[in-house]
Amino acid sequence: MGALMATLDISIVNSALPTIQGELGATGTEGAWVATAYLVAEIIIIPLSGWLERMLGLRRFLLIMVSLFTGFSVICGLSTSLSMMIIGRVGQGFTGGALIPTAQTIIAQRLPRHQQSIGTAAFGIVAILGPLLGPLVGGWLTENVSWHYAFFLNVPVSAVLITLLLVGLPSEKSRLHLIREADWFGIAGLALGLGGLTVFLEEGTREEWFASTLIQQMAALSVLGFGLLFYGQVTAKRPVIKLSLLLDRQFGAVATMGIALGVVLYGTSYAIPQFLAAIADYNALQSGKVVLLSGIPSILMMPFVPFLIRRVDIRLAVGFGMAVMGISAWLETSLTIQATGEQFTESQLLRGVGQILCMLFLSQACVQSVPPEDAADASGLFNAMRNLGGSFALAGISVLQENRLWFHSRRIEETLHANDPAVQDYIGGLGRMIGDPQAALRLIGQQIQGQALVMTYNDIFFAMSMVTVCVLPLVLFLRPLPSNASMGAMH
Repeated sequence: MGALMATLDISIVNSALPTIQGELGATGTEGAWVATAYLVAEIIIIPLSGWLERMLGLRRFLLIMVSLFTGFSVICGLSTSLSMMIIGRVGQGFTGGALIPTAQTIIAQRLPRHQQSIGTAAFGIVAILGPLLGPLVGGWLTENVSWHYAFFLNVPVSAVLITLLLVGLPSEKSRLHLIREADWFGIAGLALGLGGLTVFLEEGTREEWFASTLIQQMAALSVLGFGLLFYGQVTAKRPVIKLSLLLDRQFGAVATMGIALGVVLYGTSYAIPQFLAAIADYNALQSGKVVLLSGIPSILMMPFVPFLIRRVDIRLAVGFGMAVMGISAWLETSLTIQATGEQFTESQLLRGVGQILCMLFLSQACVQSVPPEDAADASGLFNAMRNLGGSFALAGISVLQENRLWFHSRRIEETLHANDPAVQDYIGGLGRMIGDPQAALRLIGQQIQGQALVMTYNDIFFAMSMVTVCVLPLVLFLRPLPSNASMGAMH
C-alpha cells in the first residue's frame, strides 16, 4: 500500500498539471518542477533507506516516513504558490521514496521463501500500475472534485497504512550509534549534486545559461556535490551509493539502460497529457485514460513473467523490449494539429509490452550481476539511475519545449512574407470574415504557435526514441540469467 501510494504520486500531477499551473500562475517550464522535484528527492532517499532502516528499525522508520509523507501531501493540497507546491513535492518524494525499497525488504524478510515470488509479482503490479494510474486518478479528481484532492487522497490511505504498520510489524530497537557511520560527504554530495544539476538543466535556457549568476552558482554547486560524492566513495566504510558497481560490465550496462528506461517511461507519461491538453483540449481525466493504456499489456503479461524469466534469453528480451519502446516513441513523431488520444493508442500499447520486458529482466540482471552482499546496493543504485533518467527527461522536455517552440515559430513566420499576394489575400479574407483585421493577425499568430507546438512535441518524442536506440547495443554486455534464478523485487 505504501509503495502504491508513493509510485502513484510520481505521476498523479501529470494530467492535472495544466490546471495546477493555471491556478498557481506558473508557466509550462516552471510547472515541470512539480514533477521533477518529486523524482529528484526520491533519487536521494532510495539509497539512504537501508541505512535509515537499520538505524531506526523498520517499523519506526516507516511510521516516521508515512506521517511526514501525509504532512507534505497536505502542504501540496493547500498550495497557493509554485514555491509552496515544490516544497511539498520535495518532501513527498523524500518520504514517499522510502516506502518503495522497504516494501522489497519486507518481501524478502517477512514472507516464507515459497511465497516470495507471489509477493514479488504483487509488488511488480504495484510498481507498474502506480505511475500509470496516477494520471487517471489525478485527472478524475481534478475534473469531478478538485486537483487539491489528488494530494488529500493520501490522508485516509496513510491512516490505514499506519494502522497496518502498527499491527503487522514488530517493534525493533533503534541503533542510533550508526549515525556516526553514515557517509555524510556522500549524502551531502548526492543532494547538492543532483539538486544543482536539475536546476542547471531546467533553468539554463530561460536564464541564458552562463550569462546568469544563478546558472553559474548551480554549476559550481553540482561540481562541489559530485566531488563530495566521489570523496565519500573513497573514505566511507559504506558509501551512500556504491558507484564502484558501475565498473562491472554487466551492471554498468544495466544501469545505463535503466536511465534510458526512465527517460521514456517518465518522459512520455509527462509529455502526452501536456500535448493532449494544449492541442486536443483534453481535460485531465481524458488524458489520464490515454496514459493508462500502456498498463493493459503489462498486467496481461504479468502472470507469464516467471516463465519468461526462466525460458527467454535476457539479451533477446531486453533488446526486444528496448526496441519496442523506441518504436513506440517513434510512432509519436508524426503528430498533427488534429491529433487526439486515438493517435496514441498503438504506441501506448506497444510501450506497455516494452516496459514490462525491460523492467523485469533488467531488475533480475541488476541483482544477478553483483555478489549477494552487494544486491541491496545494486538495487538501490539501479532504481536511482532509472529515476535519474526520469529527471533528465523532464528537464530535457523543458529545454526542448522552449528552444524548439521558438525555432519552429520563427521558421514558419519566415515563410509568410508580408508582400506575398497569397498572404495578403488570406489575411484580408480572414479579416472580412471576422470583421476585424487585427483579430485576423492574432488568429494567424495562434495558428503559427499551434503548429510550432506540435512540431516541438514531435521533436521531443523523436529524442526519446533516439535514447533507446543509443543504448540498444549494450544488451550485448548482458549475461544469461541462471536457469534457477528467483524473481528479484523491482521498482
